[in-house]
Amino acid sequence: MSSIIPLWEKAAPYAATGHEDEMPHLIPFLQPGSDSAVIVCPGGGYGHLADHEGAPVAELLNRAGISAFVLQYRVAPHRHPAPKADGQRAIRHVRAYAEQYGINPSKIAVLGFSAGGHLSATLGTQYDEGQPDHEDVIERQSSRPDRVILCYPVITMKSYGHAGSRINLLGENATEDQIQAFSAEHQVRSDAPPAFIWHTSDDQAVPVENSLRYALALGAQGIPYDLHVFEKGPHGLGLAENERTVRVWSELCLTWLKNQGW
Repeated sequence: MSSIIPLWEKAAPYAATGHEDEMPHLIPFLQPGSDSAVIVCPGGGYGHLADHEGAPVAELLNRAGISAFVLQYRVAPHRHPAPKADGQRAIRHVRAYAEQYGINPSKIAVLGFSAGGHLSATLGTQYDEGQPDHEDVIERQSSRPDRVILCYPVITMKSYGHAGSRINLLGENATEDQIQAFSAEHQVRSDAPPAFIWHTSDDQAVPVENSLRYALALGAQGIPYDLHVFEKGPHGLGLAENERTVRVWSELCLTWLKNQGW
């Protein structure tokens, strides 16, 4: 692992007042010989970033021969559009410097847990092709991830979502338009990336309906997905190493990636 990679040379845009010096960044976990990369987005309800959903996941990916980057994106008091801007910038950065990292620019995935899953789903439904004439080489790149991996994700900002994530991201008085725009099940496009999704059916913090509805939305657009719902397990399991049934999710995910040439 090398040093951190700031996403902007100067101040990051959309900063909360009094927090302008906070710099979102990537922590690289490069794996020699890998031509693919996964950007890992820890959860934390858009209020903090959970350590156990960051570096341990990147290290597991490395052991499977895949390079990884842990995204330290901004959370409260920062609000929308700061997290989305950080995520899009991270994808653009890895794509812009793909040759330097030994990565195929068409093999960049995002993987997120809980609210990091919401960010990952947002990145997988709200993307653009970049600005080809921009003076910044990073901004010339597409922000579309090639694959999306969602681990007990927050998907919706509506009734069965996670109120804390909604408030931290959109504030106490989010408009109906904002709620609709950040309910990813309503934003899936016909060219959305394929997804691997897992959840537990008794998750009390983020109901499994979040994953189910995202899968249905992908299916309606003809987008391939691999969905796994485990019977039992609390929210926030990460790699779930102490949960005998659920811990197989990482093996299933790696098999999914490998079957697609990753």
